Amino acid sequence: MPLETAKKAAEARLPSGREVRRRSHKAVAEARQRLTSSSGTRAAFDFELLDEYARSRISGALAMPVLIIILAAFSSLWVPPLLAGVWALLVIGANCAVVLLCRRFKRIEPGRFNAWRWTTSFVTAETAYGIAWAMLALMSLAGPDQNLAVALFAMALVGIAANAVSTRTLPAATMMATMPVALTVAITLAGLGGTLNLSLAALAIGGEIFFVYLARQLHASELETVMHQAEKDALIAELEEAQEMSEEARRHAEQANIAKSQFLATMSHELRTPLNAIIGFSEVLKSELLGPHKVKQYKDYAGDIHASGQHLLNLINELLDLSRIEAGKYELNEEVVSLVDIAEDCRRMIELKARAKSIELTVSYGNNLPRLWGDERAIRQVILNLLSNAVKFTPQHGKVSLVVTRSGDGGQLVAVRDNGPGIPESEIETVLSSFGQGSLAQKTAEQGAGLGLPIVQKIMELHQGRFDLFSKVRFGTEVIATFPRARVMDALAPVVETERGLRIYSEAR
Repeated sequence: MPLETAKKAAEARLPSGREVRRRSHKAVAEARQRLTSSSGTRAAFDFELLDEYARSRISGALAMPVLIIILAAFSSLWVPPLLAGVWALLVIGANCAVVLLCRRFKRIEPGRFNAWRWTTSFVTAETAYGIAWAMLALMSLAGPDQNLAVALFAMALVGIAANAVSTRTLPAATMMATMPVALTVAITLAGLGGTLNLSLAALAIGGEIFFVYLARQLHASELETVMHQAEKDALIAELEEAQEMSEEARRHAEQANIAKSQFLATMSHELRTPLNAIIGFSEVLKSELLGPHKVKQYKDYAGDIHASGQHLLNLINELLDLSRIEAGKYELNEEVVSLVDIAEDCRRMIELKARAKSIELTVSYGNNLPRLWGDERAIRQVILNLLSNAVKFTPQHGKVSLVVTRSGDGGQLVAVRDNGPGIPESEIETVLSSFGQGSLAQKTAEQGAGLGLPIVQKIMELHQGRFDLFSKVRFGTEVIATFPRARVMDALAPVVETERGLRIYSEAR
């Protein structure tokens, strides 16, 4: 047994065939995405990364020319303004070309997106843009001015930083937009000689390395954000699909339940007609109204037919009631009723069955209980079901008590208690479900169909009441049907006429 249990536990931990196929398809799809991707991640991510790159470049379409003009004006302090202006126009033109290419990219449809072609186009444009920035080194031809060397270094560093941040989601573009200016300025500064110039050249190369590294870190962060967004979108899609499947399954279940209820209602009507004839004719035969039987067994057989017909008719009536309730077609014929009178009628009907089993049936009715607003037939069915179940499962010489009294919230309740074998706690939910039977009901010959308590529960719900079942093995069972305070017809205070008009006097009760 321990070996079989361990084997079953291990099998339960193994993924199902459907789950294995789903994982395999997912792995194949991801591998295909990586093979068709230009960035080595997933083709679906390439568009997001390039879109972010294009958005960054477009958002800086005005800021970058302003920065270039400021740098050109700054450099004109040491170089001829014409040379600074030509450099500014060249860089602004290259920047405009990059921005126009990005605007063109934003107009394409994602379904017609070609990652490799657009990546190549962007890197080519950024290369031209980087070469335009590299023309900054030509300003050194204006003369060996130490201040100009420092200015070139500062302008190159600003350009490297600005371009590295703008192209962070496309690492190849970052490299081509920043490396030309870093190399040309570093070579120019190194060529001028001197400790300060050599230090600035080294700092230019170091700045290039730092900002390229920073751009790659930003690229990794952006890629992780895109991946998380894709996972979230996939989870949302799966949840929506699961919700749609759940809704579809619920609709099918509701349709099946309605079809079942309609079938039960139709078949119950069709079966009750011949059953009434069988019960009637068997009653005639059992009572020997048309003459005595020559064979005594015929009378016994007629009695058996009559009892079986009555049992089957009761079962069909329960099925009909349950199907009506589940289909929402069970209508209450409400009127003012006395809960005590109904309980007393039910007690008299059950008393013969209790005496046959030598069961002591005791009653306790509350004094001066007001009337109740409800369906007399349904309430009678509730009390009869509770009493018949108590008598049915109580052994010989047992005790059954019936109590009708006020509830704690001002309503009224009917409580039936027996000292039978009780119901295990694990079976209470089963007993309260339609066609549910406990282990004791399955062993006894008089077991029924398991519809009594579910019908009681549903009738009490229609009355806005509550049904509770308490049971303990070997100690018995207690069932309580509670009607709400709103259905109790308490008497109104008397109205008397005085000299000042009509006044209402409340009476203490």
